[in-house]
Amino acid sequence: MAVRRLEGGRIVVATHNKGKLAEIRDLLAPHGIDAVSAGELDLPEPEETGETFEANAAIKALAAALASGLPALADDSGLCVAALGGQPGVLSARWAGEDKDFARAMRNIEELVERGGTGDRRAHFVAALCLAWPDGHTETVRGEIHGHLVWPPRGTLGFGYDPMFLPEGETRTFGEMSAEEKHGLKPGEDGLSHRARAFSLFARRCL
Repeated sequence: MAVRRLEGGRIVVATHNKGKLAEIRDLLAPHGIDAVSAGELDLPEPEETGETFEANAAIKALAAALASGLPALADDSGLCVAALGGQPGVLSARWAGEDKDFARAMRNIEELVERGGTGDRRAHFVAALCLAWPDGHTETVRGEIHGHLVWPPRGTLGFGYDPMFLPEGETRTFGEMSAEEKHGLKPGEDGLSHRARAFSLFARRCL
């Protein structure tokens, strides 16, 4: 099936997460795309039953596209820790609980890694982006960034698990980087963060 491109206009960002919405809006802005969130439209959040990041991104994007009648872009992302067999992975948000307490989630991860006793602190972030149209067509891409965990968490920028993740080749965690530094998007470059790398692929494919 031929790749379908987005021809400007308005899209729905299928998230109720303000931090994620801000990052995606920053990435979309240079392309002249007006983004409204599922939260702003008071759209319901679908149950994320997929076993992969790509499957969950598609569930969210299709639900928002069908409910709004507009193309919808969804992100499903998470932290995969080597010593935990790739957990929390697609359950990253759920590990923070209904109250979205990521400080507690980071502490739980640190305790589990330490309890394992292997000294393996490797981790990577994954972001899958899915663009869906109301007729059911989807385009999906994936981005990753590898690094390792630090403790205690460092920085108050970013969101989620950013303060405990140090990307390869960097001296600061995502929690210590501004949005511009974290994305690192420049002409001809793929960016630093998992979301920026996924977005670079998405832009080349669909914009």
